[in-house]
Amino acid sequence: MERYHSRALGPATWDAYAALVERHNGVWGGCWCLVFHEGQKKDAPDERRARKRAMVAAGRSHAALVFDGARAIGWAQYGARDELRHIKNRRAYDAGAGDEAPADWRITCFFVDRDYRRQGVGAQALRGALDMIAEAGGGTVEAFPEALEGQKTSAGFLWNGTLGMFERAGFAPARKIGKHRWVVRRTVEGALR
Repeated sequence: MERYHSRALGPATWDAYAALVERHNGVWGGCWCLVFHEGQKKDAPDERRARKRAMVAAGRSHAALVFDGARAIGWAQYGARDELRHIKNRRAYDAGAGDEAPADWRITCFFVDRDYRRQGVGAQALRGALDMIAEAGGGTVEAFPEALEGQKTSAGFLWNGTLGMFERAGFAPARKIGKHRWVVRRTVEGALR
């Protein structure tokens, strides 16, 4: 039996998600995992918290939450391209797209509780996100991990995940868009219902 399990972010899991974010001072200065939805905004963390909660209630913000018992300990944010419009290295991304068909889904952000880092929580969150994408009908998924193998990096700064983690989950590198950032893609089959 796996130590951790995944559940979808939604009204029923909001309190556990909010507790995780609040344990970490709003995560990255109060981001509340909104930057990939709406870009950088300089407003108060409590305003971002309220917007995130409204988006979750409306079904416009998705994540696979990882739990250790009843405690949320991490997540992988995913969503349709139009839900997660803002990405890092946008100019390089757009310039290199060529004839590439647009992805149906994006996985943009990971966060793991500081007490659980380097214990496979990110990989569990990724598996959970892929399962939830399959349940929603599947399609092409893209993400933007960092290629940092062999380098000393604080796990707290790996909010896009690592290239190795995505490759182990069946993603193929499509192209490089930053010093260490890649676009990776994978097709996820829809789940049989």
